[in-house]
Amino acid sequence: MVTNVTSFGRSGLADWVVQRVSAVILAAYTLFLVFWFLQQPEVQYAQWLALFESTGMRIFSLLALLSLIAHAWVGVWTITTDYLTPLSLGKAATAVRFVVQCACMVALFVYLVWGIDILWGN
Repeated sequence: MVTNVTSFGRSGLADWVVQRVSAVILAAYTLFLVFWFLQQPEVQYAQWLALFESTGMRIFSLLALLSLIAHAWVGVWTITTDYLTPLSLGKAATAVRFVVQCACMVALFVYLVWGIDILWGN
């Protein structure tokens, strides 16, 4: 049996809730951007800059970024534990799963730091 490492001792319900809430936030962010683009006949750099200089949009973008990271991590964990098993990989499954999860975790962390730098940096 595989232990759920994404929830630190909680049930799978917590992961399910994270996936659903993050999906709703990402959908809201996407819809906002689609409607914003539809209202702008020709988007110029100044308009784009003005949109993302507002604190509200930066917070909304940060929330969307955090949601994307959480959503991706739960998905990666689920896929790796479902498909990187001893039945498919033999005795090396645990090591392979660990390496893949660590690589994804590092990549997600880099994306998070990079996104925060883009949103809140100079």
